[in-house]
Formats: sequence, C-alpha cells, structure tokens
Amino acid sequence: MNPLIFSTFVIGARLAIRLASIGPGVGQGTIMGQAVKGIVTHPKVKRKILSTLLLSLAFMNALTIYGLVVALALLFANPFV
Repeated sequence: MNPLIFSTFVIGARLAIRLASIGPGVGQGTIMGQAVKGIVTHPKVKRKILSTLLLSLAFMNALTIYGLVVALALLFANPFV
C-alpha cells in the first residue's frame, strides 16, 4: 500500500472522530445547562424535561457513533486499497 494514501486515510479518520465528537459534546453541554435552567424555573414539568433531555442525549451520542463508524470504515474497509 502506498504510504501517502494510507496516511491520508488516517488523517481523514482522525478528522471524522474529532468533528463527530466536538459537535455533540458542545450540544450536550448546552442542552444540559438549558435543562437545569428549565427545571429550576419550572419544577412542575421536571419529568417531561428530563425525558426530553435523555432522548436528545441519546440522539447526540448516536451522531458520535456514526463518526466512529466512518473512521473505522476509512481505516479497515477502504475500497481504494
């Protein structure tokens, strides 16, 4: 295998993981802060806020896993090799 092509795929996999984890990480911090603020201001709807929070956190984690799948596909299931 050409070392230049392999190093390009490694850099691409690193970028995929980094970009896929930065977005959900920032989003999770923001949504957690807003949920805490919502629970403090409206304690009667705490259960509804928490259920929505957990569902949205699950979707954000799925985005990170998709980035991991793309990175692993670039490294191990590469069609250009």
